[in-house]
Amino acid sequence: MDGARARGEKILDLTLSNPTRAGFAHDASILRALSKAESLDYDPQPKGLLRAREAVATYYRDDHDASVDPERIILTASTSEAYSYIFRLLCNPGDEVLVPKPSYPLFDFLAGLQDVKLVSYPLLYDHGWQIDFPSLERALTPRTRGIVLVHPNNPTGSFVQVAERATLNQICSQHGLALIVDEVFLDFAHGSKGQASFAANSGALTFTMSGLSKISSLPQMKLAWMAVSGPGTQPGAAIDRLEVIADTYLSVSAPVQWAAEEMLAARMPLRARLLERVQRNLLGLDRQLTGRPSCERLRVDGGWYAVLRVPATRSDDDLAVELVQKKQVLVHPGHFYDFSGDGYLVLSLIGPEGEFGEGVRRVMEIVD
Repeated sequence: MDGARARGEKILDLTLSNPTRAGFAHDASILRALSKAESLDYDPQPKGLLRAREAVATYYRDDHDASVDPERIILTASTSEAYSYIFRLLCNPGDEVLVPKPSYPLFDFLAGLQDVKLVSYPLLYDHGWQIDFPSLERALTPRTRGIVLVHPNNPTGSFVQVAERATLNQICSQHGLALIVDEVFLDFAHGSKGQASFAANSGALTFTMSGLSKISSLPQMKLAWMAVSGPGTQPGAAIDRLEVIADTYLSVSAPVQWAAEEMLAARMPLRARLLERVQRNLLGLDRQLTGRPSCERLRVDGGWYAVLRVPATRSDDDLAVELVQKKQVLVHPGHFYDFSGDGYLVLSLIGPEGEFGEGVRRVMEIVD
C-alpha cells in the first residue's frame, strides 16, 4: 500500500471506520462546550461528574426506553478502558472470558494486557446470524468469568435476539457469570427498530458499554461509559469495586465531561446522515452483486459494515493483498475478524458513495 501511494496512486479505502475522515463534520460551535469555566476546577470523581452521568442516563431513556440510574454509570476515556476495568474486576490471571467468533480483533490485546484468556464461541450463519449455544456451553469451564456480546456485532451486524438474551441470562445465572455487552453500534439499526439495549438488563450481572465515538461520531473526544445492572445486590457490589479501579486512574478529562450533554445532543443529525449513507452504499453494493451468484452479501441488521462471501480460491489475506497491489483497493480480509474459513471480505459502508461504488467495482473485477 505504501508503494502504491509513493507512485501517486490513490488507494480506495473500504476499511474506513473514522467518521471524521468520511465527510461527517460537526459544526465548529460544538467546541464551545469544551470552554466552560467549570473545566478549570479539579473535582476528581471516580465514577465521573454527575452531570455527565445524568446525560448518559437521559440518552438511554430517550433513545432506548431504558431506565438507568446515574449512580450505576461509570465514565471512562474509551470502551477499551472500560473492558480493562471489567476484566480486572471479574478475573484473576488465567481466568477466562468467552468472546464471539467472528468479532473485533481488539479483544485479544485487551485481554492479554489483563492476563485474561479468551475462549471463542461461534456465531452461525443461516439466513442470518445466531449464537451457537451448544458450543458456547461446551466452552464453559470452572475458570469462565463472563461472556462478551457485541450488540450489534462488528462486523456481522447481527443483534442479540430476545430469545437469545433470555438463554444468556439463564446460563449466566446458573454458572455465576457476567454479561459484558458492547453496544457502540446500537444506534445504527438498519430497520425501523433495532433490538433493545442491555443497559437495564436484570437477568444477570451486566456491564453495558458505549461512548461518543460512534453515538455522536466523535471518536476524538474520548468519552465512554459502562452501565452496571443485574439482580439484587450484585450491581451495587460491582460498582463499589469498579469505583476503586476508576479512582486509581481518573482518566476522563473535565472539559469533555462538562461538554457531555451537548455532545450527546449532537448525535441526532449526524446519525441520520450516516445511516442514510450506509443504506445508499448497501443498495449500491447489492446492485453490483446482481447477476453474480458466486458472490453474496450476508445479512446485516445494524452497524457500519458489510460481509461479502466470495469464492475461496485463495486465502483472504492473499486476496486482500492482490486487491491493494492490482486495484488499489483496501479491504479487510475475513481473517482479520477471525472468520472460521477463507472466502470472506469485510467492507466499511461509511465512505463517500462514489469512492465506495468504484471500490466495489474493482473488487468485483478481481473476484470475477
